[in-house]
Amino acid sequence: MLTTAPKSKPATGKLAVLMPGLGAVATTFIAGVEAVRKGRQPAIGSYAAMGHMETPNGEQVLVRDAVALADLDDLVFGGWDIYEGTAFESAKHAGVLNKEDLEASREVLDAIRPMPAVFDSEYIRNIDGPNKKSSTSKRELAELLIEDIKNFKAENGCDRAVGVWCASTERYVEVGPVHMTIEAFENGLDENHPDIAPSMLYAYAFIKAGVPLANGAPNLALDVPAIVQLAEKHGVAIAGKDFKTGQTLMKTLISPGLATRMIGVQGWYSTNILGNTDGAVLDDPGSFKTKENSKLSVLESILEKDRYPALYGDMTHSVRIDYYPPRGDNKEGWDNIDIFGWMGYPMQIKINFLCRDSILAAPLVLDLALFMDLAQRAERSGVQDWLSFYFKAPQRNGDFMPPHDLFKQRDLLQETLLELSHLTDQEEATLAS
Repeated sequence: MLTTAPKSKPATGKLAVLMPGLGAVATTFIAGVEAVRKGRQPAIGSYAAMGHMETPNGEQVLVRDAVALADLDDLVFGGWDIYEGTAFESAKHAGVLNKEDLEASREVLDAIRPMPAVFDSEYIRNIDGPNKKSSTSKRELAELLIEDIKNFKAENGCDRAVGVWCASTERYVEVGPVHMTIEAFENGLDENHPDIAPSMLYAYAFIKAGVPLANGAPNLALDVPAIVQLAEKHGVAIAGKDFKTGQTLMKTLISPGLATRMIGVQGWYSTNILGNTDGAVLDDPGSFKTKENSKLSVLESILEKDRYPALYGDMTHSVRIDYYPPRGDNKEGWDNIDIFGWMGYPMQIKINFLCRDSILAAPLVLDLALFMDLAQRAERSGVQDWLSFYFKAPQRNGDFMPPHDLFKQRDLLQETLLELSHLTDQEEATLAS
């Protein structure tokens, strides 16, 4: 029998999709949704829009036909950014989209102006801008964000809202006493504690406003005990962290195959060049350390050195990212994988992935917005581990650590969607008969 779960409430009315960071990823996402709405392009890369799921009797059905997802025509976009220009100006500056696609989405992008952001140069050092909230009180900054969320919903006639973090990577932060309980965290807000990062203020604000949030960066935003406790207390869905796009996507595709065939791995060296704003931010050692920890975590649960010491016990795993402005948003990732097979004979795999960072990330924003809204309507509060499919460093849910293997992640995603689908009762009745 399938696990019982509350069916979701219907997806009626408008859904606000609010994004901290209206840069390359967010504007590419908005432009792409507009292209799908107008029938110019299919939603390539979106499992929610194009994927199928299997029912217990083996039938294949479209996800969007089986699960009550928000209609793309009901999405309303907004967000925060440190730069004052419209989303069209931001998209033009990012250089991801060609002139034809920019012009085709100009009307919707030009209508979006970012709300002043919460920003602290101690957390992100290599960029800055004028469109920032001026208060020095972290408590007041959080309350201003809550007000932004409520006002946006009211002004745009939205019944519901969902948040997806699309902003930059903050410097590395260790979990400390201020992050351990709701009380400690809220005292920290009142005391302007230096270990409460801007991303955590957004996390706190979204949860207090009753709005689910997915974290597309490796920041600790949602991944501290106080925020998890707060989400569970207020019945809000959260998920993270760090969009799984270029090089890490390749790792979670290839490493399960090596593990399945019992092929040894002596070393895995990865390096990237990236020239967009994300590349500039990651040129700071503090921000890079945050990203490095996220990327390094991927292989550990797939290539299990404790279980297979002869295959992976001495594996070396290294990751580098270099800022190279001429590359722009077209990230290039190189992987050198030193493997060995029968009788220990060495072999190598070389990968050169010339990818487009925002093009790969944009459909993830769409899926996370739709699925987080679904989770909230189904009253699934706290960490949504079933969405690990979308993240480099999936967030632990209590004692459960989601897998990194992309195919196991897909199975977990489909199992939960089946529980939430309107097909469940019908399928169970079929099985029972």
